[in-house]
Amino acid sequence: MNLARFPRLSFAHLPTPLEPMKRLTEFLGGPRLWIKRDDCTGLSTGGNKTRKLEFLMADALGQGADTILTQGATQSNHARQTAAIAARLGLDCHLLLEDRTGSNDENYNFNGNVLIDRLHGATVSKRPGGADMQAEMEKLADQLRREGKKPYLIPGGGSNPVGALGYVNAALEIVYQATAIGLNISTVVHATGSAGTQAGLVTGFKALGGQVPVLGIGVRAPREKQEANVFDLARRTADHIGLGDIVERSDVAANCDYVGPGYGLPTPGMVDAVTLLARMEGILLDPVYSGKGMDGLIDLVRKGRFEKDSDIVFLHTGGSAALFGYPDAFGLPLYDQQAQ
Repeated sequence: MNLARFPRLSFAHLPTPLEPMKRLTEFLGGPRLWIKRDDCTGLSTGGNKTRKLEFLMADALGQGADTILTQGATQSNHARQTAAIAARLGLDCHLLLEDRTGSNDENYNFNGNVLIDRLHGATVSKRPGGADMQAEMEKLADQLRREGKKPYLIPGGGSNPVGALGYVNAALEIVYQATAIGLNISTVVHATGSAGTQAGLVTGFKALGGQVPVLGIGVRAPREKQEANVFDLARRTADHIGLGDIVERSDVAANCDYVGPGYGLPTPGMVDAVTLLARMEGILLDPVYSGKGMDGLIDLVRKGRFEKDSDIVFLHTGGSAALFGYPDAFGLPLYDQQAQ
Protein backbone atom coordinates (compact mmCIF):
# COMPACT_ATOMS: atom_id res chain seq x y z
CA MET A 1 0.00 0.00 0.00
CA ASN A 2 1.66 3.18 -1.23
CA LEU A 3 -0.12 6.41 -0.28
CA ALA A 4 2.80 8.54 -1.41
CA ARG A 5 1.53 8.44 -4.98
CA PHE A 6 -1.57 10.43 -4.01
CA PRO A 7 -1.26 14.24 -3.90
CA ARG A 8 -1.29 15.49 -0.33
CA LEU A 9 -0.67 18.75 1.47
CA SER A 10 1.11 18.76 4.81
CA PHE A 11 -0.40 21.03 7.44
CA ALA A 12 -1.70 18.69 10.18
CA HIS A 13 0.31 18.30 13.39
CA LEU A 14 1.15 14.62 13.03
CA PRO A 15 1.49 12.18 14.57
CA THR A 16 -1.18 13.11 17.08
CA PRO A 17 -0.60 11.83 20.63
CA LEU A 18 -1.73 8.38 21.75
CA GLU A 19 -2.24 8.72 25.50
CA PRO A 20 -3.48 6.54 28.35
CA MET A 21 -6.63 7.61 30.20
CA LYS A 22 -5.51 6.35 33.58
CA ARG A 23 -8.11 7.99 35.78
CA LEU A 24 -11.02 6.96 33.56
CA THR A 25 -9.66 3.41 33.40
CA GLU A 26 -9.45 3.26 37.19
CA PHE A 27 -12.92 4.78 37.56
CA LEU A 28 -14.48 2.16 35.27
CA GLY A 29 -12.38 -0.71 36.55
CA GLY A 30 -10.85 -1.59 33.21
CA PRO A 31 -10.18 -2.30 30.40
CA ARG A 32 -7.14 -0.08 29.83
CA LEU A 33 -8.42 2.96 27.94
CA TRP A 34 -6.32 5.06 25.58
CA ILE A 35 -7.15 8.13 23.54
CA LYS A 36 -5.85 9.03 20.09
CA ARG A 37 -5.80 12.82 20.15
CA ASP A 38 -7.02 13.82 16.70
CA ASP A 39 -8.43 16.89 18.38
CA CYS A 40 -4.78 18.01 18.25
CA THR A 41 -4.31 18.13 14.47
CA GLY A 42 -3.61 21.85 14.74
CA LEU A 43 -6.01 23.36 12.20
CA SER A 44 -8.54 25.81 13.73
CA THR A 45 -8.86 23.96 17.08
CA GLY A 46 -8.18 20.61 15.39
CA GLY A 47 -10.28 17.61 14.47
CA ASN A 48 -10.42 14.55 12.27
CA LYS A 49 -11.35 16.39 9.07
CA THR A 50 -7.88 17.90 8.89
CA ARG A 51 -6.40 14.56 7.83
CA LYS A 52 -8.99 14.25 5.06
CA LEU A 53 -8.46 17.81 3.89
CA GLU A 54 -4.74 17.21 3.32
CA PHE A 55 -5.72 14.94 0.43
CA LEU A 56 -8.87 16.76 -0.67
CA MET A 57 -7.26 20.18 -0.91
CA ALA A 58 -4.28 18.78 -2.78
CA ASP A 59 -6.77 17.35 -5.27
CA ALA A 60 -8.54 20.73 -5.47
CA LEU A 61 -5.30 22.57 -6.21
CA GLY A 62 -4.39 19.94 -8.77
CA GLN A 63 -7.63 20.70 -10.59
CA GLY A 64 -6.95 24.44 -10.57
CA ALA A 65 -9.74 25.31 -8.14
CA ASP A 66 -10.01 28.83 -6.76
CA THR A 67 -13.17 28.26 -4.70
CA ILE A 68 -14.12 25.53 -2.22
CA LEU A 69 -17.69 24.42 -1.56
CA THR A 70 -18.78 22.05 1.17
CA GLN A 71 -21.76 21.33 3.36
CA GLY A 72 -22.66 20.07 6.81
CA ALA A 73 -24.92 20.65 9.79
CA THR A 74 -25.08 24.04 11.53
CA GLN A 75 -22.31 23.20 14.02
CA SER A 76 -20.22 21.33 11.46
CA ASN A 77 -16.63 20.62 12.49
CA HIS A 78 -15.85 19.77 8.89
CA ALA A 79 -17.07 23.15 7.67
CA ARG A 80 -14.87 24.94 10.22
CA GLN A 81 -11.74 23.06 9.22
CA THR A 82 -12.50 23.50 5.51
CA ALA A 83 -12.91 27.25 6.00
CA ALA A 84 -9.59 27.34 7.85
CA ILE A 85 -7.54 25.56 5.20
CA ALA A 86 -9.19 27.54 2.41
CA ALA A 87 -8.09 30.71 4.21
CA ARG A 88 -4.58 29.34 4.59
CA LEU A 89 -4.40 28.59 0.87
CA GLY A 90 -5.99 31.86 -0.21
CA LEU A 91 -9.09 30.22 -1.69
CA ASP A 92 -12.67 31.44 -1.49
CA CYS A 93 -14.88 29.18 0.64
CA HIS A 94 -18.67 28.75 0.61
CA LEU A 95 -20.32 26.73 3.37
CA LEU A 96 -23.87 25.42 3.11
CA LEU A 97 -25.19 24.55 6.56
CA GLU A 98 -28.24 22.32 6.94
CA ASP A 99 -30.63 22.96 9.84
CA ARG A 100 -30.88 19.40 11.15
CA THR A 101 -32.07 20.27 14.67
CA GLY A 102 -34.63 23.05 14.19
CA SER A 103 -33.02 24.97 17.04
CA ASN A 104 -33.70 28.70 17.37
CA ASP A 105 -31.05 29.12 20.05
CA GLU A 106 -28.71 32.00 19.20
CA ASN A 107 -25.67 30.21 20.61
CA TYR A 108 -26.32 27.18 18.43
CA ASN A 109 -26.88 29.21 15.28
CA PHE A 110 -24.23 31.89 15.66
CA ASN A 111 -21.63 30.75 18.23
CA GLY A 112 -19.17 27.83 18.29
CA ASN A 113 -18.19 26.55 14.86
CA VAL A 114 -20.42 29.08 13.06
CA LEU A 115 -18.57 31.99 14.64
CA ILE A 116 -15.24 30.43 13.63
CA ASP A 117 -16.47 29.80 10.07
CA ARG A 118 -17.06 33.51 9.68
CA LEU A 119 -13.78 34.45 11.35
CA HIS A 120 -12.00 32.41 8.68
CA GLY A 121 -13.77 34.50 6.04
CA ALA A 122 -16.09 31.84 4.66
CA THR A 123 -19.45 32.70 3.14
CA VAL A 124 -22.09 30.90 5.22
CA SER A 125 -25.65 30.16 4.09
CA LYS A 126 -28.35 27.99 5.64
CA ARG A 127 -30.57 25.31 4.12
CA PRO A 128 -33.63 23.68 5.70
CA GLY A 129 -33.42 20.25 7.27
CA GLY A 130 -33.89 17.44 4.78
CA ALA A 131 -32.60 19.46 1.82
CA ASP A 132 -30.66 17.66 -0.90
CA MET A 133 -27.37 19.18 0.09
CA GLN A 134 -25.40 17.75 -2.82
CA ALA A 135 -27.91 19.26 -5.23
CA GLU A 136 -27.69 22.57 -3.37
CA MET A 137 -23.91 22.56 -3.76
CA GLU A 138 -24.20 21.76 -7.47
CA LYS A 139 -26.62 24.65 -7.94
CA LEU A 140 -24.25 27.08 -6.25
CA ALA A 141 -21.30 25.66 -8.19
CA ASP A 142 -23.10 26.30 -11.48
CA GLN A 143 -23.70 29.90 -10.45
CA LEU A 144 -20.04 30.35 -9.53
CA ARG A 145 -18.89 28.86 -12.82
CA ARG A 146 -21.04 31.38 -14.69
CA GLU A 147 -19.19 34.05 -12.71
CA GLY A 148 -15.87 32.69 -13.94
CA LYS A 149 -14.93 30.77 -10.78
CA LYS A 150 -13.46 27.27 -10.60
CA PRO A 151 -15.25 25.57 -7.70
CA TYR A 152 -14.23 22.29 -6.08
CA LEU A 153 -16.99 20.44 -4.24
CA ILE A 154 -16.26 18.49 -1.07
CA PRO A 155 -18.99 16.17 0.24
CA GLY A 156 -20.21 16.43 3.82
CA GLY A 157 -17.54 15.32 6.25
CA GLY A 158 -14.99 15.14 3.45
CA SER A 159 -16.18 11.55 3.13
CA ASN A 160 -15.27 10.16 -0.27
CA PRO A 161 -12.39 7.89 -1.35
CA VAL A 162 -9.98 10.84 -1.59
CA GLY A 163 -10.80 12.14 1.87
CA ALA A 164 -10.84 8.66 3.43
CA LEU A 165 -7.14 8.34 2.53
CA GLY A 166 -6.51 10.52 5.57
CA TYR A 167 -7.70 7.72 7.84
CA VAL A 168 -6.04 4.96 5.89
CA ASN A 169 -2.88 6.87 6.77
CA ALA A 170 -4.08 7.30 10.37
CA ALA A 171 -4.40 3.52 10.68
CA LEU A 172 -0.73 3.21 9.73
CA GLU A 173 0.14 5.89 12.29
CA ILE A 174 -1.80 4.15 15.08
CA VAL A 175 -0.14 0.80 14.38
CA TYR A 176 3.29 2.41 14.33
CA GLN A 177 2.69 4.18 17.65
CA ALA A 178 1.24 1.08 19.29
CA THR A 179 4.15 -1.06 18.13
CA ALA A 180 6.66 1.46 19.46
CA ILE A 181 5.26 1.16 23.00
CA GLY A 182 4.30 -2.53 22.89
CA LEU A 183 0.57 -1.82 22.89
CA ASN A 184 -1.71 -4.59 21.64
CA ILE A 185 -4.90 -2.80 20.62
CA SER A 186 -8.06 -4.86 21.00
CA THR A 187 -10.46 -2.34 19.44
CA VAL A 188 -10.48 1.22 18.13
CA VAL A 189 -13.71 3.04 19.04
CA HIS A 190 -14.87 6.37 17.62
CA ALA A 191 -17.95 8.40 16.71
CA THR A 192 -19.11 7.63 13.18
CA GLY A 193 -21.30 9.87 11.05
CA SER A 194 -20.50 10.63 7.42
CA ALA A 195 -18.52 7.34 7.27
CA GLY A 196 -15.17 8.58 5.98
CA THR A 197 -13.18 8.18 9.19
CA GLN A 198 -14.39 4.66 9.86
CA ALA A 199 -14.08 3.63 6.21
CA GLY A 200 -10.48 4.83 6.11
CA LEU A 201 -9.56 3.10 9.36
CA VAL A 202 -11.18 -0.18 8.32
CA THR A 203 -9.40 -0.09 4.98
CA GLY A 204 -6.06 0.83 6.51
CA PHE A 205 -6.14 -1.81 9.25
CA LYS A 206 -7.33 -4.41 6.75
CA ALA A 207 -4.42 -3.61 4.45
CA LEU A 208 -2.10 -4.18 7.42
CA GLY A 209 -3.49 -7.62 8.14
CA GLY A 210 -6.84 -6.86 9.74
CA GLN A 211 -5.72 -7.31 13.33
CA VAL A 212 -7.39 -4.17 14.75
CA PRO A 213 -11.21 -4.15 14.84
CA VAL A 214 -12.98 -0.80 14.54
CA LEU A 215 -16.25 -0.02 16.31
CA GLY A 216 -18.13 3.09 15.24
CA ILE A 217 -20.58 4.67 17.67
CA GLY A 218 -23.24 6.13 15.40
CA VAL A 219 -24.42 9.72 15.82
CA ARG A 220 -27.10 9.92 13.13
CA ALA A 221 -28.26 6.93 11.08
CA PRO A 222 -29.69 3.55 12.19
CA ARG A 223 -27.14 0.75 12.45
CA GLU A 224 -28.02 -1.01 9.19
CA LYS A 225 -27.75 2.20 7.17
CA GLN A 226 -24.59 3.37 8.94
CA GLU A 227 -22.80 0.07 8.42
CA ALA A 228 -23.89 -0.03 4.77
CA ASN A 229 -22.54 3.49 4.20
CA VAL A 230 -19.21 2.65 5.83
CA PHE A 231 -18.87 -0.63 3.95
CA ASP A 232 -19.61 1.00 0.59
CA LEU A 233 -17.07 3.79 1.16
CA ALA A 234 -14.44 1.39 2.52
CA ARG A 235 -14.71 -0.75 -0.60
CA ARG A 236 -14.48 2.29 -2.86
CA THR A 237 -11.49 3.56 -0.88
CA ALA A 238 -9.70 0.21 -1.17
CA ASP A 239 -10.39 0.21 -4.89
CA HIS A 240 -9.08 3.78 -5.18
CA ILE A 241 -5.82 2.70 -3.55
CA GLY A 242 -5.60 -0.39 -5.75
CA LEU A 243 -6.18 -2.98 -3.03
CA GLY A 244 -9.17 -4.66 -4.64
CA ASP A 245 -11.92 -6.30 -2.57
CA ILE A 246 -9.99 -6.62 0.68
CA VAL A 247 -12.78 -5.19 2.86
CA GLU A 248 -15.51 -7.63 3.86
CA ARG A 249 -18.92 -6.82 5.27
CA SER A 250 -17.92 -8.43 8.58
CA ASP A 251 -15.12 -5.85 8.96
CA VAL A 252 -17.65 -3.07 9.53
CA ALA A 253 -19.40 -2.67 12.88
CA ALA A 254 -21.45 0.20 14.27
CA ASN A 255 -23.49 0.63 17.43
CA CYS A 256 -26.16 3.28 17.00
CA ASP A 257 -27.85 3.00 20.39
CA TYR A 258 -26.54 6.36 21.62
CA VAL A 259 -27.95 8.76 19.00
CA GLY A 260 -30.84 9.75 21.27
CA PRO A 261 -33.62 11.90 19.78
CA GLY A 262 -31.55 12.75 16.70
CA TYR A 263 -28.40 14.14 15.17
CA GLY A 264 -26.97 17.06 17.10
CA LEU A 265 -29.57 16.78 19.85
CA PRO A 266 -28.15 16.42 23.39
CA THR A 267 -28.59 13.27 25.46
CA PRO A 268 -28.05 12.76 29.20
CA GLY A 269 -25.36 10.19 28.42
CA MET A 270 -23.49 12.65 26.20
CA VAL A 271 -23.61 15.31 28.92
CA ASP A 272 -22.31 12.84 31.49
CA ALA A 273 -19.51 11.64 29.20
CA VAL A 274 -18.35 15.15 28.27
CA THR A 275 -18.39 16.19 31.92
CA LEU A 276 -16.59 13.04 33.08
CA LEU A 277 -13.73 13.42 30.57
CA ALA A 278 -13.36 17.10 31.37
CA ARG A 279 -13.10 16.42 35.09
CA MET A 280 -11.09 13.20 35.05
CA GLU A 281 -8.73 13.65 32.11
CA GLY A 282 -8.81 17.38 31.37
CA ILE A 283 -9.99 16.59 27.83
CA LEU A 284 -12.80 18.40 26.05
CA LEU A 285 -15.13 16.35 23.86
CA ASP A 286 -17.89 17.75 21.66
CA PRO A 287 -21.66 17.38 22.05
CA VAL A 288 -22.43 16.00 18.58
CA TYR A 289 -19.76 13.37 17.84
CA SER A 290 -17.09 12.54 20.40
CA GLY A 291 -19.42 13.10 23.37
CA LYS A 292 -21.87 10.50 22.10
CA GLY A 293 -19.00 8.26 21.04
CA MET A 294 -17.56 8.36 24.55
CA ASP A 295 -21.01 7.78 26.04
CA GLY A 296 -21.19 4.61 23.98
CA LEU A 297 -17.71 3.48 24.98
CA ILE A 298 -18.35 4.04 28.70
CA ASP A 299 -21.69 2.24 28.59
CA LEU A 300 -20.24 -0.71 26.68
CA VAL A 301 -17.38 -0.97 29.19
CA ARG A 302 -19.91 -1.10 32.02
CA LYS A 303 -21.87 -3.78 30.17
CA GLY A 304 -18.77 -5.98 29.80
CA ARG A 305 -18.39 -5.58 26.05
CA PHE A 306 -14.59 -5.58 26.35
CA GLU A 307 -12.18 -7.87 28.18
CA LYS A 308 -10.94 -6.31 31.42
CA ASP A 309 -7.31 -6.94 30.53
CA SER A 310 -7.55 -5.49 27.01
CA ASP A 311 -6.43 -2.16 25.55
CA ILE A 312 -9.09 -0.01 23.90
CA VAL A 313 -8.25 3.12 21.92
CA PHE A 314 -10.82 5.90 21.62
CA LEU A 315 -10.21 8.09 18.59
CA HIS A 316 -11.03 11.68 19.58
CA THR A 317 -12.40 13.29 16.41
CA GLY A 318 -12.25 16.82 17.84
CA GLY A 319 -14.97 19.46 17.69
CA SER A 320 -14.88 20.98 21.17
CA ALA A 321 -15.64 24.39 19.63
CA ALA A 322 -19.23 23.16 19.28
CA LEU A 323 -19.55 23.17 23.07
CA PHE A 324 -20.10 26.92 22.84
CA GLY A 325 -23.20 26.27 20.79
CA TYR A 326 -24.71 24.10 23.55
CA PRO A 327 -24.17 25.92 26.88
CA ASP A 328 -27.66 25.18 28.22
CA ALA A 329 -27.29 21.42 27.69
CA PHE A 330 -24.87 21.16 30.60
CA GLY A 331 -26.91 23.04 33.18
CA LEU A 332 -23.88 24.69 34.75
CA PRO A 333 -24.41 27.71 37.03
CA LEU A 334 -22.77 30.99 36.10
CA TYR A 335 -21.11 31.11 39.50
CA ASP A 336 -20.81 28.79 42.47
CA GLN A 337 -22.09 29.87 45.85
CA GLN A 338 -19.24 31.13 47.98
CA ALA A 339 -18.76 29.35 51.27
CA GLN A 340 -20.09 31.47 54.12
